[in-house]
Amino acid sequence: MVSPIHPALVALSAALAAATALATDWPTFRGAARTALAPDTNLLETWPEAGPPLVWETKGAGRGYASLAIVGTRIYTLGDGLSTADDKDEYLVCFDRATGAPVWKTKTGPAWNDGQESWQSSRSTPTVDGDIVYVITPFGTLVACTTVDGSEVFRVDLKERFGGKKGDAWGYSESVLIDGDMLICTPGGEEATIVALDKRTGDERWRCTVPGVRGAGHASAVISHVGGRKIYVQTTASGPVGVAADTGALLWHYPIDKTVAVIPTPIIREDLVFFSAGYGRGGALLRQVPQADGGVTIEEVYGLKRELANKHGGIVLVGDHLYSDSDDKGIPFCAELMTGTLAWKERGSGKNSANVMAADGHVYIRFANGTLALVKADPSSYQEVSQFTVPGSGDRPSWAHMVILDGLLYLREGDAILCYDLRAK
Repeated sequence: MVSPIHPALVALSAALAAATALATDWPTFRGAARTALAPDTNLLETWPEAGPPLVWETKGAGRGYASLAIVGTRIYTLGDGLSTADDKDEYLVCFDRATGAPVWKTKTGPAWNDGQESWQSSRSTPTVDGDIVYVITPFGTLVACTTVDGSEVFRVDLKERFGGKKGDAWGYSESVLIDGDMLICTPGGEEATIVALDKRTGDERWRCTVPGVRGAGHASAVISHVGGRKIYVQTTASGPVGVAADTGALLWHYPIDKTVAVIPTPIIREDLVFFSAGYGRGGALLRQVPQADGGVTIEEVYGLKRELANKHGGIVLVGDHLYSDSDDKGIPFCAELMTGTLAWKERGSGKNSANVMAADGHVYIRFANGTLALVKADPSSYQEVSQFTVPGSGDRPSWAHMVILDGLLYLREGDAILCYDLRAK
């Protein structure tokens, strides 16, 4: 059952609107546009052996692989078994952006303890919109809280209310999409694969059904515009889909064969959609084509190429080239977007799976063993110019995605959050 809107939200909105925000924000997974591209310039070209200067380190993020949402003066993430809590439950946690000091924590529910230990714990990056922060627990519960003190506004059980299901056994990971007054998320069931909710109350606006869907994947929805229409593009366990933003109508579906899990968030460039799935499945480039009747279909620019498979580290598009890890091998690759042709594929200094983001002419590659590498965003060759081992890494995989914002690099390493200064002096 959805709770009524929190009575203090109007007052909180006015107070927060008056607060001074920093130059930029990173309000959700992979940034506002979900590209994993930071706009920062004049960043360090090389690093000392121990890495860039450490500004601060804090504890209390808990066990988990959620990345960070950073808005105004606050940082938000999700974790369980916090060093600052007296239980092992899961919490939505807020920290001060300037110092890393804990601000508040709100219990969201029990810890996710299914499967082997390294697969357990929280994985959804919060999404911040105005005075509310949203997160989905691994169990499929959408929780909305006030940003000022973490007071709960509403919660929605996606399994109970919408018949939601995952396409794998690893729990929900999606970061919700806020578009105007709507919240878009993916319960994953056949009766409501993708839904739009009122972002203030959790009330349903529309639902989209994908016939025969295997369940939700781990991707987060992105926005595209084709033929004057706004389209939400999301990747389910059965492949990517395009959904009409105004009605929730299913416009297109590109089915793929069943695989263990489908994780990377799709990439949009104008009418193009690039998506990838791991476990040897591959990456493909699709073009969305508007129709005379107002519909949208898709055509393959190229179908699935196994060499473009990515398990969970994500892909970043810099210029006309894709940069990513080869499945989860710790072997970065660069490929031309329009052809899928590999420009290079080289083993880096780290090991095992790697997540990626880009800023100021470089690709930042964070390997699961704790190595962080600075690599030229250059399709001519793999040029790793610096690397260091993140303190505290090694106990569990370093899977949490990075954030670069206002010249600072933020890393989630289990219970710790570390902030590094990347600004060239």
